[in-house]
Amino acid sequence: MQKPPQKNPWWAPDRHADRRPFLLARGRIQAAIRRWFEAQGFIEVDPAALQISPGNEIHLHAFATELVAPDGARQRLYLHTSPEFACKKLLAAGETRIFTFAPAFRNRERGALHHPAFTMLEWYRANEPYAALMDDCAALLRLAAEAADTATLTHGARSADPFAPPERLTLAEAFQRFAGIDLLATLDGETADSGALANAAAATGIKLAPDDTWGDIFSRVLVEKIEPNIGNGRALLLTEYPAAQAALARRSAADPRVAERFELYACGVELANAFGELTDTREQRRRLEAEMAEKQRIYGERYPLDEDFLAALARMPPASGAALGFDRLVMLATGASHIEQVVWAPMPA
Repeated sequence: MQKPPQKNPWWAPDRHADRRPFLLARGRIQAAIRRWFEAQGFIEVDPAALQISPGNEIHLHAFATELVAPDGARQRLYLHTSPEFACKKLLAAGETRIFTFAPAFRNRERGALHHPAFTMLEWYRANEPYAALMDDCAALLRLAAEAADTATLTHGARSADPFAPPERLTLAEAFQRFAGIDLLATLDGETADSGALANAAAATGIKLAPDDTWGDIFSRVLVEKIEPNIGNGRALLLTEYPAAQAALARRSAADPRVAERFELYACGVELANAFGELTDTREQRRRLEAEMAEKQRIYGERYPLDEDFLAALARMPPASGAALGFDRLVMLATGASHIEQVVWAPMPA
């Protein structure tokens, strides 16, 4: 795990003086993004962080706590890993364009690009095309660069032009280009051929474990072969994720093997994750239960489903939504090397 640039406390005057330019830029970027969303008719919302379910993705780990009622009754609750469930309930309630700068919390994550408590910028468009989110992402890169008074996004030795239209590449194209793997050939509807993907991945030199699932192998190829080669020079939108890797997204009408999901990368850093939102309650329940069964297999734990969220899906209009790591965006716009340089009051290491 990479340590923060300095070991003295973040509140030490000399360290704060070093961080202060990044933090002031953070404020300018946040203000510019707020103005942009409000000019487009979005409403800023503040979802509560304390939830019945923190989210149901396999590899996300939550902070748990306990609610004690006045009568002494106790209930286990969680800090959310993102405000997604709450935002979708607001869409069900009738909101059509919303955004939030939400505190989010993820356990087992700490490093140059990860902090246990961070800020998630999420926004949703009801009854609007999924592709609109791609245009939003391009606009946010420009806004961040302008507010930080820079012409280049940087991270380490990598850079990207925030004013150039992001490149668009499907996962299938990326696997073929950077790993020589025919990804879609390993998929047949809802069936994934882990053996075929394992053989193809091993041929590229990727080391695999005997119990790796198709999803495990997919992630290894993505991290080792794809991510180091994308988002350099200009940002990239990695599109058409396999449906098995998009539990909250609707399937593509053109090819049911893939879903309406994309991720935004710049300088090799994943910045945003976006979906054409799934609104089929029965299908969503099935997928979340499958995610939690796999989490139980791997980590020996699972989180409850939010029944209120599943009920809200029945009333939710067709919508698209995106989640962007705001701290990471500030890092790239300011040239900060570690996330704790752009967080006002980071947790002690």
